[in-house]
Amino acid sequence: LIDGGTARAGDAVINHLRNLGIGKIDHLIATHPHEDHIGGLIPVLKEFPVGKVYMPYAVHTTKTYENLLLTIMEKALNITEVKAGLALQGGPEVKAMFVAPVGDNYSDLNNYSAVLRLTHGHVHFLFTGDAEELSEHEILSAGANIKAHVLKVGHHGSNTSTSQAFLKAVSPMIAVISVGVDNVYGHPHREVMHRLKNQGVDIY
Repeated sequence: LIDGGTARAGDAVINHLRNLGIGKIDHLIATHPHEDHIGGLIPVLKEFPVGKVYMPYAVHTTKTYENLLLTIMEKALNITEVKAGLALQGGPEVKAMFVAPVGDNYSDLNNYSAVLRLTHGHVHFLFTGDAEELSEHEILSAGANIKAHVLKVGHHGSNTSTSQAFLKAVSPMIAVISVGVDNVYGHPHREVMHRLKNQGVDIY
């Protein structure tokens, strides 16, 4: 499970997982400490047995972040620090490796985002959290393989992410934008939609 939305989304996430017949989460990933990504993970942690928890080494001062850490402690789970090159053991048909964060000192929490390339069978996915152009540049400079059929578009389609060079390297067939309708941020931004459409990507 990669992120869980806001705290209000927790019940919906739990119900969706139950409907899929899922009773245990092997790998729970909090891409970065912002509330709209980690809030829904707190009720999920309380509801399901969890194998491993993965988070970047990025500290936040919010009550939501504090509650997440307390819940992890109450479940007697350890946190595996996410960094580029860390692989997940997903079974015989799943291969997964983090390609970011590459660095460890960012002024913007978004750039600490755990970015995961996952392969299931012959299909490649890239999950980007809220990684912005700085992180994208570091991923490209590190030479990581990020080519993917499906791209989870960074930072809800903000123009701070999905740079042209990064998009060209991923070369996705499908882009998924996780975004609230009529949100106050204007996401997804016009520039990002333009880049995706120019590359012939199907957008969801």
